[in-house]
Amino acid sequence: MKNIFLFSFFTFIYCNSYSQINFSQPDYIKTVQLKPAVSNLYAPIIKLGETIQLSFDDLNADEHTYTYKIEHCDYDWSVSNLSETEFINGYAEDRIRDYENSFNTLQPYTNYTVSIPNENTTLKISGNYIISVLNEAEEVVFKRSFVVYEPKVTVGVAIYRSRDISTINSKQSVEFTINNSNFRINNPNAEIFPVILQNNNWQTAITGLKPQFFRGTQLLYKYNKETSFFGGNEFLYFDSKSIRNSSLNIARAELGEDLYHTYLYTNEERIDKPYTLFPDVNGNFIVRNLSSNHPNTDADYSWVHFSLSCLENLAGKDVYVSGNFNNWQLNNSNKLTYNTSLGLYEGEILLKQGFYNFQYVTKNKVGEISNHDVDGSFYETENEYTVLIYYKGFGNRYTQVIGAGFGNSEKINN
Repeated sequence: MKNIFLFSFFTFIYCNSYSQINFSQPDYIKTVQLKPAVSNLYAPIIKLGETIQLSFDDLNADEHTYTYKIEHCDYDWSVSNLSETEFINGYAEDRIRDYENSFNTLQPYTNYTVSIPNENTTLKISGNYIISVLNEAEEVVFKRSFVVYEPKVTVGVAIYRSRDISTINSKQSVEFTINNSNFRINNPNAEIFPVILQNNNWQTAITGLKPQFFRGTQLLYKYNKETSFFGGNEFLYFDSKSIRNSSLNIARAELGEDLYHTYLYTNEERIDKPYTLFPDVNGNFIVRNLSSNHPNTDADYSWVHFSLSCLENLAGKDVYVSGNFNNWQLNNSNKLTYNTSLGLYEGEILLKQGFYNFQYVTKNKVGEISNHDVDGSFYETENEYTVLIYYKGFGNRYTQVIGAGFGNSEKINN
């Protein structure tokens, strides 16, 4: 069939921040994990009918009674107008019954876990969801977001080097195709809303794309510049599974007045260094304890000390330690301060024992986030990309997620 080019009157929206899902949480809530109940999967994106699990620690360790509440959301993460019975079988709000106190740890805590679906709650439709945790006074303690999709269309994803000569060595571009042979789409320009995520980080999501070509039952998105991300660099990491001892990337561990302190080796900027490949988990973390098979309750907490030596001019920018350990959000808890006497950016974060990926990012005064000011950006960097396809047909009351595609820059195309 003849290709039809859609002209440049379409708009492109680069989402530097999804304010609707920039959720805060109190200091006593730690190690929040929302992920599929499958090993080696970390993104809170599931197929309808699959299980997603929420777990968190309460450092008050008082076996508090918590309740979860699930809300269905539109494409922009605003709460939809659907009634609970339209998106849930059972109860949208119920008590979290699975909890257990920590054992043999310096930091006492209570670990809570709940899985969706369960015998009281089953999701009926696809879309964006927010799960809130409420206390006994029905006050929201914290929130997390997740996506449920139905495979009504297939999504092919390919990663390319940038075609722009000025960024050919630093950016990666995402091209994708939607095959809707078994799903009717009447007006793709008005009904289809793709979202592209790099390493499942909504802070840098790209939206607002329209199909460039039609080919039979396929919608083709062959953009380059508009769908490009800085490749960044491989994530840094440390492993505190043995909390009393130093290990790879940990200079020393010391017992303080109450808890252990884990001091990492000072990281140096990598912006002017050649790219070096080493395996990572793309910003995620895994709770584990070398001396126990039950890390959820037996892993302890320590103050992890970060330090960064950087000669780049970062005037007017704040520096953060970023990763999935705090839902990719940039706030005072993971912000570094500059020590003028040592010439280092420094910070400390209370973290549970485990293997952690992290990176240093900057944010300027207008809120633009950069993953390459400190560590540079390379087209060879291994990153995971996810393309979510949202659909809202004419007259529909809610936005569905009708497909998800996944790609990795490990197989990058020139």
